[in-house]
Amino acid sequence: MSVTGIGGIFFRSRDPETRAAWYREHLGIEAGSESIWQQQEGPTIFAPFPADSDYFSADQPFMLNLRVTDLDALVLSLEAAGIVVERREEWDAAGFGRFARLHDPEGLPIELWE
Repeated sequence: MSVTGIGGIFFRSRDPETRAAWYREHLGIEAGSESIWQQQEGPTIFAPFPADSDYFSADQPFMLNLRVTDLDALVLSLEAAGIVVERREEWDAAGFGRFARLHDPEGLPIELWE
């Protein structure tokens, strides 16, 4: 017997419907309590970080990392919608992937991984 994957991510929100709509519109995620998001199979990293890590904002308990295709096109789309996206060369690792970061409307850090 073992766990086979993540069955859901549940988090508090000041405005759940608006936040779910943002995820649907900008990231294509079927978000919301009545939605089921069918994902492609792929790697998932499940990693606790030290409490004093500066990998993401200390005022947030977690960062959401999303696997993506065509990172460049997604970043352009997000920026065209007025969403600030950050990219740094040191985040990218040959053979492992390329990364970009943004925040959802309530400040949750999101890392995009291609």
